[in-house]
Parts: sequence; C-alpha cells; structure tokens
Amino acid sequence: MPISAKNRSFAAQIESRIAVLALFIGSMWAVFFLSAAFPSLHLTHHGVVPRTVAGLQGILFAPWLHASLGHIMANTGGLVVLGWLAMWPRIGDFVVATVGGMLGAGCCAWLLGTPYSVHIGASGLVFGYAGYLVARGIYTRHFLAILVALFVVLAYGISLLAGVLPFYPGISWQSHLGGAVGGVLAARLTLRPGLRFARP
Repeated sequence: MPISAKNRSFAAQIESRIAVLALFIGSMWAVFFLSAAFPSLHLTHHGVVPRTVAGLQGILFAPWLHASLGHIMANTGGLVVLGWLAMWPRIGDFVVATVGGMLGAGCCAWLLGTPYSVHIGASGLVFGYAGYLVARGIYTRHFLAILVALFVVLAYGISLLAGVLPFYPGISWQSHLGGAVGGVLAARLTLRPGLRFARP
C-alpha cells in the first residue's frame, strides 16, 4: 500500500524534530566529553557567577556545562521528554521555550545566586520547558495542550516544586525558579487562545 502524502509529511515532521533535539542535547554531551577529556580547559568556570560582569557569559553557556556524568544524565531525561513535547505544534515553540528558559534561569541565578558560586547545568532549561508547557495549556485552552500540561504536573510536579525551593545544598534553586518563570513568560508572550495544536 503506497504511503500517502499526509503520512509522508507527518513522518518528515517526526524526523526533523528528532534531528533537532538530538543535535541540541548531543551538543551538551559533546561539551561534557570535551571537558572530561581536557580538564585543563576549565570549561565549568564559564557558568553563571552571580553579580559579576564575567559571570554574565554563563547565561548563554551554563546549559552546556555539567559537573559530572550523573549531573548530565539527570538532566538528559527531562530535556528529552519535555523538549519533545515543547516541539509541538511547531519547532519554533521549542526555540521560544528554550530561549525563555535559558534567559530566565541565567538571569535569576545571576541576580539571586550566592556570591562566588558558579551555576552550571541544563536543569534550569528543563524547568523552563515545564513552565512553558503548563502555561501553554492555560493560555491556549486547547484540549491537547491541557492534557500535556496535566501530564507535566502529574509526572514532574513534586520534583519541580522541590527544585524551586532552597532545600538542597549545591542545587541551584535560583536557576530552576528562573527557568520556570522564563518558560511561563515565553508562553504568555507568544501564545494566544485558540491556537491550533496540530499545525506543522
């Protein structure tokens, strides 16, 4: 049975999203392996350093920097699941959520972080995707978007709530809080009620 043009188009959408997400997360792993292979580069020093001019670079670089294998593995799962959900209906939504999460996480860590600390890792971005997806369900009021928002709340709600509170030493709750706020703001600024959730 020949494959219809509609099925081919959907398959192409799936492939393009897999490629974008794989390249994005793969770039983080590539930087991690580079940092592990050449520790003299001190790449992790390029994270967010609160209230320093030099530390502003971390707003852009921090999501690609991880302290250990366990650190990047812990973030990869959330990036895959929530990043994938943020790619629908458009890859552009993923880009918007990524920018919002990065800026929110980095700026909040820079403003509220402990002096002389260095904030690294993509967990703030994970919180950004979560905030974006929940806010998308609220703002668009589309049935599928609401289902996705409910999934995020039910699957990640407790860990998300714990992550934005200053309970765990060594965990950048500032990045988590800022990422979530950045994701919500990104959704608020770019989405509207009645958005077609199924458009390519």
